[in-house]
Amino acid sequence: MELRQIRYFLAVAEELHFGRAAERLHIVQPTVSQQIRRLERTLGVELFDRSTRSVTLTASGAAFVPYARTIVEAERAGREAMARFRADQDAALRVGTSVGLGSRLDRLLAALAENSPETPVELVSSPPATRMRQVRDGELDAAFIRGVDAVPGLDLVPVWRDRLVVALPAKHPLAHHETVAVADLAGLPLRIVPREKNPHLVDLILGLCRDAGFEPVVGPTFTTDQDTLAAVGSGRPSWTVMYATKVDQLAARSVVFRSFAEPAPAMQAYLAVRPDAQVRRLAPLLAACHAQAD
Repeated sequence: MELRQIRYFLAVAEELHFGRAAERLHIVQPTVSQQIRRLERTLGVELFDRSTRSVTLTASGAAFVPYARTIVEAERAGREAMARFRADQDAALRVGTSVGLGSRLDRLLAALAENSPETPVELVSSPPATRMRQVRDGELDAAFIRGVDAVPGLDLVPVWRDRLVVALPAKHPLAHHETVAVADLAGLPLRIVPREKNPHLVDLILGLCRDAGFEPVVGPTFTTDQDTLAAVGSGRPSWTVMYATKVDQLAARSVVFRSFAEPAPAMQAYLAVRPDAQVRRLAPLLAACHAQAD
C-alpha cells in the first residue's frame, strides 16, 4: 500500500468520479484507475462500484474512508512536525547574559559548540529586569540571573553557584595572604554598586560584614570593572568583590584577587525560562550549564 494510492482513493471517494478526481490531483485518469486497482488488490476488496454512468463506494470502500483519512492526516502532521523541528534547529537560541559570567560563559559556549553544533546561540546583554521581561515576552529563550529565588511568570532552573573573591591593592598587607577573612577588611572602605542596581549582591556582602562584627565603610561607588580596579589599586586603600570566573579575564597589575576564608560567599545562578518552554529546544543549553557547575 502506497501513500499516493490512499490519496487517489480519497479523491475518488469524495468526487465519486474518476475524471474529476484526476483533475483535482493534476494527473491523468488512467493513472488514478490503475493505482486504485492496485490498492484493491493489496486490500483484497473492491472499493468502488463502477458503471458507465456512476461511481459509488462499496461497503468496504465506505469502511476504509476514515482509516485512509487518518493515514493522510498522520502524514501531514508528521511533515508539519518535522518542519517545526527544522525551524527550531535553524533558529538561534537567544540567551540573556549576566554580568560576571566570565570564563564560565566561554566554557559553556565551547561545550555547546562541541556537543550540539546544530544549536546556534545568540547572546543578549541587558539589565536583570529587562532580561526577565524579554524571557516572559518570548524575545529571549532563556536568561541567566543570580540571587533571586522567584520571578513572577518564569521558572528558575538552578545551574551553579558563582563564588566571589576580594580585590585588594597589590601593596596592601592582606595581599600577601592566600585567603582573606571578612573581619580583616573592617578598616578598608568598600566599593560596591548602589543597592538598587544589584540588591542581592549588596545584601550578601553587607550581611557578611555585619556577621563578622562590623558595619562596612562604603567608599566610592563601583562603576566599571576597569575604573574601579584602577581606583582600588592606585588610590586610597579600599576593597571590592568580583566573581571568580571573571578574574582571569581582567588585567589589573596594581590589584590582587584573593579568596575569602570559609565560608566563602557565593551567588546562586539560575537559568530563567518560561513555564511553557520547549524542553527539547533548551536541552542542549541546560546540559551545557550543568556541566559547568563547580
